[in-house]
This record gives sequence, structure tokens and C-alpha cells, in this order.
Amino acid sequence: MDITSFIQQSLQEDIGQGDFTTLSTINKDQQGKAKLLVKENGVLAGIELAKQIFQKVDDSLVFHQHLHDGDKIKIGDIAFIVEGKIQSILISERLVLNCMQRMSGIATVTNELASALSPYEIKILDTRKTTPLNRHIEKWAVRIGGGANHRFGLYDMILIKDNHVDSAGGIKNALVKAKQFVEENNLSIPIEIETRNLSEIEEALSTGIPNRIMLDNFKPDLIKEAIALINSRCEIEVSGGITKENLMDYAIKGIDFISMGALTHSVKSLDLSLKIT
Repeated sequence: MDITSFIQQSLQEDIGQGDFTTLSTINKDQQGKAKLLVKENGVLAGIELAKQIFQKVDDSLVFHQHLHDGDKIKIGDIAFIVEGKIQSILISERLVLNCMQRMSGIATVTNELASALSPYEIKILDTRKTTPLNRHIEKWAVRIGGGANHRFGLYDMILIKDNHVDSAGGIKNALVKAKQFVEENNLSIPIEIETRNLSEIEEALSTGIPNRIMLDNFKPDLIKEAIALINSRCEIEVSGGITKENLMDYAIKGIDFISMGALTHSVKSLDLSLKIT
């Protein structure tokens, strides 16, 4: 779903037949301003999306931008002021806040983790553990926070996981079938495989096929062995059991990526407020 469709469907979900509270209490020609007030420290995300939401609701609204996506923010900051019909501002309010609070929460956590991993040249990745139909904005927020996106969906990368391996008859069978599929369908997408132990890594490497090997639920000491075994023959991604609290245990030279579903599936939204001035 693209951003335009996302905005249209989100507004329809919220407005339905009309914002009867606003329509019944506010004169249709009444003019005013509203400010986006920051109530929690963090990293701002969603400003560009907010602009598009206001524009979609009422293209006569004037948007005065004070801060930008990716800016570090503190309590009391004003991110923007929007000016025009109060009805239009209030109709836009909840969608703007829902998106910006969610995106800023994701960007804030991502930025903290990405900054911690930066000296080790390890990129933090999101996953597909996103809110249905909100994936575009959630992965956008990860990028704003300094992280990188893993595959967007099931179509832009082959990621062979444990269930695929077991159903296909093993690591080698799964990789050979995947390569054959890519070639037969003239696809230009990478192939990654999830491994559970050093033996599976060896089997994957023997095929010469994977662009990336995922070390799933490996402990730090075993990761070091895996790095030596792989010996730069393909990219290395580490995943499973990694949290904000134990992240630095996995900051090991030689890892290319650490993927964390927690970037999007359980992040607390940042506290923001839209106030009529």
C-alpha cells in the first residue's frame, strides 16, 4: 500500500460519514492555528507524513515546519504549526498524532540501538513483524531512526527459515530449489537462509548459494565460531533473543546485521500533542 492509499483509507476509517462533533460545534469558516507539542524526549518522525495528511484533508491549510524527521527532540519543543480552518485541523488531528507518535517511538528506539552498534559497523534491521497495512510507515520510521529495512514483504527477498528447511528436506535441498526458482523466473533478489547450528552453516556454505546466512538464536560465543567458519564468504545476520538490554553482548566484529522484531512490534509511542492556539 502506498502512502496516498494509506492516508485515504485511514481517513475513511476515522471520519466515516463525518466528524459530527467538530461539524456540530465549530463554525465551518472559523480560522485558527494548532501546534504540535513535544511531551517526551526522543527522535521525531512523521513530519513529512503529517504534511501529506493535512494536505489531503484540506489543501488550503498552511503548514509551518519548525523541526524535521530525524531531529532529536525534547519536552516543550514545537515541531510545527498548522494554520487554517479549525474544522479541517481537528478532522486531521487524530490521524496525524497516531502516525507521528507511533513513528517517533520507533525512530527513538531504533536510533538508540543504531548509535550503540555504529562503532562495530553493524546495521540494525527491522522485520516483517509490523502492524498490518502500516508496514510502510513503520519501516519508514526505522530508516528515520538510523536503522535499515530488511525485506519489505515476501516478494523482494528469499528468506529460507526453519519451517522451509524442514519442509524442503534440509538446508541443501532448500537452497538448490530457491536458486533454481530465481533463475527460472529471472528474478534479481538475494537468497538468505536461517541456520540453527554450525553444521547447518557448513551445509549452506558448501552450496555456494546464500548471499546471507542468519544465525538464529546463537549465543555470543557460538556467533564468534560462526564468523570464523563463514570467513567473509557471505553476509552475516544475527537474530533471536536479542533485546535492548543484552544488545551489546552481540556487538561482535564480523556481524553485518542484527535484526529485531521489537523495533516495530512492541515499541511504546512517543508522547505528542496537537493543541489549538
